[in-house]
Amino acid sequence: MILATTAPLRAAGLVLRRDLALAFRRWEQVTHPVVFFLMVATLFPLALNPKPSLLADVAAGVVWVSALLSSMLALETLYRADVEDGTLEQLTLTGQPLALLLLAKTVAHWILSGLPLVLAAPVVAIAFGADAAANAVLMTAIALGTAVLSLIGSVGAALTLGSRRGSVLLSLLVLPLIMPVLIFGARATALAMHGESAEGPLWLLGALLILALTLTPFASAAAVRISLE
Repeated sequence: MILATTAPLRAAGLVLRRDLALAFRRWEQVTHPVVFFLMVATLFPLALNPKPSLLADVAAGVVWVSALLSSMLALETLYRADVEDGTLEQLTLTGQPLALLLLAKTVAHWILSGLPLVLAAPVVAIAFGADAAANAVLMTAIALGTAVLSLIGSVGAALTLGSRRGSVLLSLLVLPLIMPVLIFGARATALAMHGESAEGPLWLLGALLILALTLTPFASAAAVRISLE
């Protein structure tokens, strides 16, 4: 396998390029989370009273719940295809740092599922009356929040590789762990929409991202090895 004789960072780059190339052949993996996000978020203004003051009060919670649920749609597929075709087992045998290779796969997952939500967030925010400044904060917060979700979700996806009801178990594992992301993200969005500084919640989201980057790749690698035994 070519990865066995390659520098670790270059091997991670090859894994990232491979996952992106395979995903772009199946566009539904990219479009489904975004379509779900737009549908759920835009249904709330239709179901609620369209008064701008009411929509502004519920906007932060609606946008964040919709974004996190949309991101979770793609978590189950993070390792499933690689388990079925034997790629994940080969990655564990290359001699490369498995944590780094899985981090590359997680980055690819975020590019495909998290980044489209970041770009779609202003469209949803406009429906709730957000201004340009609030949109900038919202995009930053969702970028940080979905990155944390992808990292935590990679651990959950690795732990549920051998489960027949992996999607249900994955949700039970991941949802309690991402509550801080939901709280800080919604708070940052609400402050921005009311014209107040959102630096505090954004810094907390950044701290969560650093913590997740530090711990989750090694936890994912250990979980993958356990699941493949």
